[in-house]
Amino acid sequence: MRFETLAIHAGAEADAETGAVAPPLHLSTTFKHGAAGERRAGYEYQRETNPTQDRLEICLTALEGGERALVYASGMAAMQGYLECLANGAHVLIPNDCYTGLRTLFNEFLPQRAITATALDMSDLSAVRAALRPETALIWAETPSNPLLAIADIAALAEIAHAHGARLVCDNTFATPALQQPLALGADAVMHSTTKYLGGHSDVMGGALVFAQADSVYEQAAHRRHITGNIASPFNSWLILRGARSLPARMAWHCSNARRVAEFLQAQPEVSAVHYPGLSSHRGHEVAAKQMRDFGGMLSVQFAGGRDAALRFASRVRIFTNATSLGGVESLIEHRASIEGPHPVSADNLIRMSVGLEHPDDLIDDLKQALL
Repeated sequence: MRFETLAIHAGAEADAETGAVAPPLHLSTTFKHGAAGERRAGYEYQRETNPTQDRLEICLTALEGGERALVYASGMAAMQGYLECLANGAHVLIPNDCYTGLRTLFNEFLPQRAITATALDMSDLSAVRAALRPETALIWAETPSNPLLAIADIAALAEIAHAHGARLVCDNTFATPALQQPLALGADAVMHSTTKYLGGHSDVMGGALVFAQADSVYEQAAHRRHITGNIASPFNSWLILRGARSLPARMAWHCSNARRVAEFLQAQPEVSAVHYPGLSSHRGHEVAAKQMRDFGGMLSVQFAGGRDAALRFASRVRIFTNATSLGGVESLIEHRASIEGPHPVSADNLIRMSVGLEHPDDLIDDLKQALL
């Protein structure tokens, strides 16, 4: 079954009891069982599992080509859900350009368990090999990365990790399974903030892990989620499942619009750099073309005039909205350094863009007037 068909039908079979074509939403926190605890349909309590969550996990497993999935209350909860499975004293390789929350986990929380991280350029495979230690248990990749859209070679990283006896996890939030399937390239697990493109409408929060195999790490993560309660609510699961059904169509338009925006900005004298893997000038373009079906709806741009020019541009847009997050139908921009907390790592002249589903000519007209 092809991806577009899977997106519509995986986890979305007609309701067996009523014949409803739209997947039902089960809000119950508890389920009737026998006097000795016999479960009628495999369910007991919402925190353990529930029918709507199960449907979403079936869908995400199919879309990523994995064996099992776990969904969570947020992308950060999913991230933490995997990292909690590391042994005390483990070492992890992470990208030097990555989501701020991942960096914060390794700076503030994981050191309490003597878990350390080395941040490096994941596109430099020699640097990755050189950074390995005997205690390195995990390589965490993020491709394309946030916010510089750096590209890492997933298959090569998987080979390096497995030769060392480590695992590879890939944050696939920017690409989504519509554009990239890391498990097919050798990754052991995929992480998503389903808040973003999978939900697709800026109205639901969630996260997910999809595992290549239902192995011991999956079992640990599933048990931890059950006990700690980091589940996705049934309603959020239902919204994300609904979003997944239109993912292929939305991603095609996101990609088309982002390419137009990137090409426009690249030609502007006020712009010093455009980071978009669909541009042939992008350092990771060849690797991205090899492992992605298209290049996504995210890009970042740097301004020759520095911070003031970037903020002036952000203050002048009319269709683009200044807001955190990404992957919704509306176009968003954000001055990353301003929202990264007391120790920002993004360049002061950088604006991140999530290109939405508006008409591309309207988006470019908005950018033109903002550059005046």
